[in-house]
Amino acid sequence: MHINFSEHFFKIQKQLENPQAVIDENILIDLVNALRPSDPQDTDEIEQKIQAFIDSLLLTPTAPALLQTFLLRLINQYKQVSLYADSGILSLDGFWNQLGQRLGGHFLPLIEDASQLKILIGKIFYLESDSIWLNNVDDKDWATLFGLIGQSNSNVDEKHAIQREMIKAITVLSYRISGIGLYPEFINAQPELTEYESPFLVQNREIIEFIEKYKKQDISSNDIAVLPPPDASQAFVMLEQCRDVVLKIRRATKRIGVSLSLTYLLSLLEQCLDRIELLLYLVVDDSEGRYVSLGNLISDLTKAHYSEKSVRSLLSTTSELIAFQVTENASRTGEHYVSTDTKGFWGMYKAAAGAGVIIACMASLKILAARITMAPLMQAFTFSMNYSLGFILIHVLHFTVATKQPAMTAAALAATVQQRKGSKTAQIAELAALIINIIRTQFIAILGNISIAIPTAALITFAWQFYLDEPLLTHTKATYLLHSLNPFTSLAVPHAAIAGVCLFLSGLIAGYFDNMAVYRKVGPRLKAHRRLRNLFGQERLNRFAEYIERNLGALAGNFLFGVMLGSMGTIGFILGLPLDIRHIAFASANFIQGLMTINGSPDIGLIIVSFLGVLCIGLTNLFVSFTLTIIVALRARRVRFEQWKPLAKLVMTHFLTRPSDFFWPPKQPLELEENAQANSGKKAEH
Repeated sequence: MHINFSEHFFKIQKQLENPQAVIDENILIDLVNALRPSDPQDTDEIEQKIQAFIDSLLLTPTAPALLQTFLLRLINQYKQVSLYADSGILSLDGFWNQLGQRLGGHFLPLIEDASQLKILIGKIFYLESDSIWLNNVDDKDWATLFGLIGQSNSNVDEKHAIQREMIKAITVLSYRISGIGLYPEFINAQPELTEYESPFLVQNREIIEFIEKYKKQDISSNDIAVLPPPDASQAFVMLEQCRDVVLKIRRATKRIGVSLSLTYLLSLLEQCLDRIELLLYLVVDDSEGRYVSLGNLISDLTKAHYSEKSVRSLLSTTSELIAFQVTENASRTGEHYVSTDTKGFWGMYKAAAGAGVIIACMASLKILAARITMAPLMQAFTFSMNYSLGFILIHVLHFTVATKQPAMTAAALAATVQQRKGSKTAQIAELAALIINIIRTQFIAILGNISIAIPTAALITFAWQFYLDEPLLTHTKATYLLHSLNPFTSLAVPHAAIAGVCLFLSGLIAGYFDNMAVYRKVGPRLKAHRRLRNLFGQERLNRFAEYIERNLGALAGNFLFGVMLGSMGTIGFILGLPLDIRHIAFASANFIQGLMTINGSPDIGLIIVSFLGVLCIGLTNLFVSFTLTIIVALRARRVRFEQWKPLAKLVMTHFLTRPSDFFWPPKQPLELEENAQANSGKKAEH
C-alpha cells in the first residue's frame, strides 16, 4: 500500500517557518485521516499504513525532526494536566452523581474548555472506532514510529514543559490514590489497612520523594555537575502493593459482600493505578518501553474521550462486581436445585409436590379475590399478597416451585464454565453431565408441581360445589380461563415470557439481598438489637438472626416475585397494554378448574389445546429465565465459552443413546468424559 505523506511533511515545514504563528491542528487531523484504516479491526491494513508512514519518515531525512517540533509545539499550546490525570478515570463524586451528569449531558451537552488538550484529542480522533484501530497497532510499530520522531535532541524546552505537566498529573493521581485508600468503606472491606502502614500512604511518600529528585535534576540540567537520574523503582513497588490490596478486596467480596459504592471505588482506584504507572514509565523510562507506553496512552485517552460521556460505559465498569456477587449467591443456591442420585430425585419430587398443594390453594384464592369489585391498585395489592405470602410459605416449608430453578441453576452452570480445569474434553463432559442433571431435576420438579396441583385444585373445586352448592367459576369465567391457555388464539406464550423475565429478576433480587445480608452484617446486627432481645430472649433471637441471614435473599426474592406476578395485569390495565403473566403451576390449576366448571362436558379438542398451552407456558417460563440468567452470569464472570457446539452434540448424543437419564436417575453417576474422549478418538482416527 503506497500513501504519499510528502504533502503533509511540506505543510508542516511551511507551518514551522514562522515560529510566532499558532500551530494549525488541521495538518495533524489530515495526517491521521491518511493513517486511519477503512476497517478498525483489519490488522493487516493498519500494519501496512503505519509501515508506509515509517518508510516515508525514513526516506525524508528532515521529516522526523520537523514532525517532533510540530507535535511538541502543538501540544504545548494546550493545558495538559487534566487530560493526563482525569480523562478516562471515574470522578470522586460517586456513582449516582456521575450517572446523573452523564444522563444530563445527553440532553444538554456540557460546555468544554477549548484550552484543554482533551479537545484536541476529540478533534483528531473524531470517530468512536479510532480507539479500536489504535489499540490494534503493534507495540513494535509504536516503538519504531516514536523512536524515529523522538531521536532528535532539539526542542529541549518543549519536552521539559510536557514532562513537567506529566509530573503534576502524577502528583494529583498519587494524592487521589492516598485519599481513596483512606475511605471508611475501603477500610471496612480491608481492616488490615489500619494495622500496618497503608501502601496507599507509602506510595504517596515515595512518589513525592521521586518528584523532588526529578525537580532538582530538572533545575540543574544546565549545570556542569550532573546528578544521577531519579529512581522510581520503589514507587513502582508500592503501587504494586496497592494493586495487591485491591485484588484481596475483590477476592474478599465473596465472603464479606459488596456495595455499589465499594465497586465504584475499586474501579476508580484501578484506573488511577493504571494511569500513574503509565505516566511514570513515560517520565523515567529511556528505553523502547517509553514509546510503547506513549502509544498505549494515546489509545487509552482516545477511548476515554468517548467512554467518559457514556452511561453504558459507567454501568458496565461499576456494575460488573455486583453482577458477579449477585449471580455468585444465586449459583450457590442453584447447587441445591440439582440432584444427581435417586434419593435427591425423589426428594425434589416431594418438595415440588408440597409446593403443588399450596399453588392450587393460591390459584383458588386468586379466583375468589377476582370476584370482589376493587379499585385497580387494591386488586393488585390483594393478588400480590396472595402470591407473595404463598411463595414465602413454600420457601419456609422447604418446598420447591419448579420455575424458580432455572434462574439459580443457570448461575451454577456459569460458575462451572468459569472454573474450567483439565482438558477441554473433560470440561465439556463435566458441563454435559451438569446439564443432564439439571434437565432431569427440572423435569421431576415440574411433574411434582403439576401432578399435585391439578388434583388439589380439582378437589377444591369439587368441595366448593358440594358444600356451597355453587360452582367456583361461572361458565363465562371458566371459558375465559381456558381461552387464556390456548397457545394459538391468546397471548399465553408472550405472557409466559413476561413471567420468565419476572423469574429471572427474582433470582437477581435474591442474590442482591443475600449479598446485602452479608455486607451489611444483618445477622450480627439483629443479634445485638436490644428491643428484640428483650422481646424474644437472646437464644431465640440468635436462631432468628441466623435464619434471616441465610434466607433473606430467598424471602425477598419470593416476596417481590409475588408482587411482580400479582401486579403485572394491573400495570397493563393502567397503561392500556396487554401485559399479564402465565405461570405453568397456576396454569395447570386453572386448566382443571376451568374444565370442571364449564357448562356441559368439555370437548376433547379443548382439553388437548389447553393442555398443550400449559406445556408451552412451562417451556417458555423455563427458557426465558434460564437464558437471561446464564447471559448475565457469564458476562459478570467475563467468561466466553467457545465449546457450545461440541457440548450440544454430546448432550444430544446422550439423549439419543440413553434418553432415560434425562427423566430418571441413572444407577451410576454420569460419566460422559469417556464418551467425549471416544468421540474425539474416532475423529483423530479419521
